[in-house]
Amino acid sequence: MKTESPPVRDRDSTISARNVTKQYHSGAVTVTALDGVDFDLYRGEIVVLLGPSGSGKSTLLNIIGGLDAPSSGQVFFDGSELTRFDDRALTGYRRHHVGFVFQFYNLIPSLTARENVALVTEIAHDPMKPEDALALVGLKDRLDHFPSQLSGGEQQRVAIARAIAKRPAILLCDEPTGALDSRTGIVVLEALEAVNREFRTSMALITHNAGIASMADRVVSLADGRIAGIETNAHRQLARDLVW
Repeated sequence: MKTESPPVRDRDSTISARNVTKQYHSGAVTVTALDGVDFDLYRGEIVVLLGPSGSGKSTLLNIIGGLDAPSSGQVFFDGSELTRFDDRALTGYRRHHVGFVFQFYNLIPSLTARENVALVTEIAHDPMKPEDALALVGLKDRLDHFPSQLSGGEQQRVAIARAIAKRPAILLCDEPTGALDSRTGIVVLEALEAVNREFRTSMALITHNAGIASMADRVVSLADGRIAGIETNAHRQLARDLVW
């Protein structure tokens, strides 16, 4: 029997993107990565972004995370227009409100799991203790292990702990299970699930694996830089019940 996660309790937008376009220029060639995209990430929800390579998924994630700027359009965070922020304001936004998890873990090899997480907690306003963040992702017994002493799944969970230790409003994940086998990937998704449940963190997750879509509140499909479809799941499936 499958257990369902509780539904999103409100529909306040943490992120709103309106008519966002992103173009890259290489000599006389112009590549349109996003073409008039409207996107909302609601408070406390999980959104899975699906689409082929080059569809605009990572570009959208980078723009709402403040890593890149749109060529045109507007992006709002809690009512404040990110697209009007200067570099200093964007740095503050990324530092205090956004957590990033990528396919590759980007841990510092010479630091333990605890020390890798502490890099973030030392600059955050109201951080978790590194030990508490690592316990939340199931690594309370691996605090003093170096990355070389951890499996790929454990390293990814350290990366998640590092991302959520500052208590971000938004967690952006780009192929977080892409380098992992299915069994390990489920453990990583369970860690993300725990973060969303504990803090009601708004989460956008890019994946090529359509099987992950059923753990989301909504599934947004992109193609050729546009939103190709949006599906709402009546109930979220637990990560442990996913079929890959």
